[in-house]
Amino acid sequence: MREPPGRSASILPKAIGCLKGIATGDAIGKQTENLSREDVSRWYPDGVRGFEGPPGSVIPRYLGNTKRKWRFGETTDDTERTIAVARAILGDREVRHESVGRELLKCEKCVHPGIASLWEFHQEGDPARVAQRHDGCGAAIRVAPVGILYRSHRLDEIVAAAREASISTHGGPLAIAAAAATAAAVSAAVEGAPPLEVMAAARQGAIQAELLWPGSLNHSFSRALSDVHDDLRRREPSPAVIAARYFPNNPLTIVPLALGLATIMESAEASTLLAANVGGDSDSVASIAGAILGARCPETINDEWCSVVEQVNGHNLEPLASQLAALRS
Repeated sequence: MREPPGRSASILPKAIGCLKGIATGDAIGKQTENLSREDVSRWYPDGVRGFEGPPGSVIPRYLGNTKRKWRFGETTDDTERTIAVARAILGDREVRHESVGRELLKCEKCVHPGIASLWEFHQEGDPARVAQRHDGCGAAIRVAPVGILYRSHRLDEIVAAAREASISTHGGPLAIAAAAATAAAVSAAVEGAPPLEVMAAARQGAIQAELLWPGSLNHSFSRALSDVHDDLRRREPSPAVIAARYFPNNPLTIVPLALGLATIMESAEASTLLAANVGGDSDSVASIAGAILGARCPETINDEWCSVVEQVNGHNLEPLASQLAALRS
């Protein structure tokens, strides 16, 4: 059943905000990806306040990069693969891993041996491939379209669909739990749920995934999610504090931190800048937090950043969000 016309219209700004939050978080966060907190301060003495150079010009720290010279305003595989999942959903009107795989094979960014999950998938070239390992956050980053598609009471389907969107490249238990948590959080945020309910949805999604597809680290993701969120609620988040306590460089800090920020903060713009000034996997944290806060508070998306991202990448995200919102049920 499709969402009634009035309901679809009411969620549309939130769906648009979600996709824009991903893309702007991705592009702003890329400026500091993989930097230590100290190196962020060295490259950006005044902190990251937006795009720290002319749109389309090479980010100085990537001038010597042999893989890719990333540009100011350019989005990464995080946004590219989110769009791929959205296109697969729009083609099937549901989430099928082979269709997702077919769209993912069209993606070109970050396909190199340094990112084993993507490299192995593209080397095999099989859209029906089911990965048996890899616990990185790449799956969680791209599942926002799943959360836009399904209403939050359909948790069983959200969790199953999150796995379908993940297993082409990420089959590890932490990756699946993180993807399920993120998709559930996006779904609740699109419906206008308050922050604690968004976090509760994320926890339920993670726990259900951990029960359905247990691994050697049973429930470690859902525990990390709760621990990080509860701790963040007790302190004023700052780049220095977060870098010291939850530096985002592994599966048990990246997505829990992003979901924690998304449910204790009230601004997609502010969460993006905070993530960028921490460093580590900054674009992933900023993308996931931006997706949820873009849905929760679409008015906090920075329109100037969106214009730069559109100018540099030409994503045209609004029609994608509109079509996904129209299918929501």
